[in-house]
Amino acid sequence: MSMHPSTASKHRRVRQARSRAAVRAWEYRQRHLAKGVWFRLRRVLAEASSAWAIPEEACRRLIAEGCIQEPVGTELEPRKTILFVPEPLLSQIPERRPLRLRLGAELFAAHHIALVRFPLWDPGGL
Repeated sequence: MSMHPSTASKHRRVRQARSRAAVRAWEYRQRHLAKGVWFRLRRVLAEASSAWAIPEEACRRLIAEGCIQEPVGTELEPRKTILFVPEPLLSQIPERRPLRLRLGAELFAAHHIALVRFPLWDPGGL
């Protein structure tokens, strides 16, 4: 006895939904494991309008001035110091060099990275 066409369609949709749920569950688990570092790194980079390679001494000075290190940098190998830095502080570092804001060799070669956040959007100004 064969299945009614609508029953076969429902079975196929249920299989697809279960498959999507399994993939989604795996992705959520990975966010808290070592492989989740790429999700966390992309999340940090998504908040930045620009990225800059800075020297180690400038990095130490920025941390002393209150810039907070992003934890995702310590999860990479080799470890990186990733900071969000206000534009005025960054402009005082003459040795800074711009980086492309994407996952690539240029970004991974830098050991000390300063990121500048996008300016906050003020909807009241419209």
